[in-house]
Parts: sequence; C-alpha cells; structure tokens
Amino acid sequence: MPRPNADSQRRQEMTESKVAIVTAAAGAGIGAAIAQRLATDGYDVVVTDAHERRAKEFAEKLGEQHGREFLSLPVDVTSEEAIIAAVDRVMADRGHIDVLVNNAGWSKIEPVAEMSLETWQKCIDVDLTGTFLTMRHALPHMIAGGGGSIVNISSISAYETSTEHGAAYSAAKAGILALTRVAAAENGKAGVRVNAVTPGLIYNDFLRKIYPDEFFDGYAENRSLVGRVGQPEDVANLVAFLASDQAGYITGEVYGVSGGVHPHG
Repeated sequence: MPRPNADSQRRQEMTESKVAIVTAAAGAGIGAAIAQRLATDGYDVVVTDAHERRAKEFAEKLGEQHGREFLSLPVDVTSEEAIIAAVDRVMADRGHIDVLVNNAGWSKIEPVAEMSLETWQKCIDVDLTGTFLTMRHALPHMIAGGGGSIVNISSISAYETSTEHGAAYSAAKAGILALTRVAAAENGKAGVRVNAVTPGLIYNDFLRKIYPDEFFDGYAENRSLVGRVGQPEDVANLVAFLASDQAGYITGEVYGVSGGVHPHG
C-alpha cells in the first residue's frame, strides 16, 4: 500500500483536528491570546483579521511555535462578502467549522449629545453586526457538521452604568448578549452551544489610544478585587473552556472576566 505524501498527510491531520475561527486574532490583545491558547490545545486555528499582513505574520508565528500550518484570512467583519468568502475558504480547505470566537471590536468614545452618526454606525457595524454576520454564515456549516461552540466577546460595558465605555460601544456589547441568548435557544438541539464572555479592563497598548492615563491610575489598587489589571490570557483561558467538550452542558450563558469589578449574576 503506498504511503501518503507529506501534503496529503498534513491535510488529513487538519481534517481530523477541530477547526476554530477567531476574528481579530492578530496583534497583541485578546484575539491573539485566544488563538494562541486554542492552538496550544490542539485546534486548527484560522487566524482572521482586518489587517492581512498582520494576520499572515501571526499565523506564521503560530506555525513556528506549534510545528504545523495555520490558515490566515483577511476579514473585515462589516463586509458580508468578506465573511462569506472566508467561511467558504475554511470549508474548502478544512472541511468543517467546530468553534467560532467573535472577538472583533471597535470603539470611539463620544457623548450621546455630541456623537456623530458615523461613530454610532461603525461601532454597531463592527461589534454587533459583525458578530451576527459571522454567526449567520458559520452556523449552517456547524449544524450540518453535528454541532460546535460559539463564544462571543462582549464587555462589562453591556450592563455598567458608566461613561467610561461610550454609549455606542455599550449598546453594541449589550446587543451581543441578547444575540447570544437567542442563538443559543435556536441552535442548542442542533448541537451548537453559544455563550458570551464579558471582560473588564484587559490591558493592551491599544487602550492607551482610547482612554486617558488617569483611567488606568489606581485601577488595580482601587477597583480590581485581585489587585491587578486583567491580561488577555485571562480571557483566553475562559474561552478555551467554553469551546471545549468540558463545557458541553453550558449554553446561553454570560461569564464575566473583570477581577470582580463587575460580577455578573
């Protein structure tokens, strides 16, 4: 019996591995930490990001670290055409979708009385509609494949009474929670679980462009119950659990990762 060549053997290994799509997965924030953790757990991670070069470089980095190839795709989550193309590519190359992590987000803080329609619309388009679109086009394949897990990244801004996050961002993140619950109800019997994670302050350098320095001053000492600011890996650890079979009886739920700043119950 002939031995399979390296390419066919690698394709077979990819087909057998669980496939996880992570949006906004490149860079140094939550998405990259999630992709890294899922890759460590053995998933065939599909790195998607609006920045094509950054996605490709991060996928190559994962490949070097884990000794196998990872697919990278440029995806602007506000474009239905881009999402359809990405899902079609994953199905053509990998054959199935087992996990979807909706991490893409955008924010610009403007008071409601001064907010431009452009700011409002972009925030809704990226944070909420983008989450809907990826679910809309991945779900049929997950259902046909016998099930899977979707984890949507929301925020404690979804239920805080605060001016810190901005109304558009808070509204979009609250919408994600409702979307999560209804999608869980619709698809549970088809074997697809849908949950949400609401991070508090999870540090990355990008936040310095949004919030003034005083926002960070004293946060660990005065607000966090564990005496530190959250790290992307804190979110990634929970997402990995919710994606796994260990969370097989968990769906329609919302889990906070805020160091106790805003416990959800």
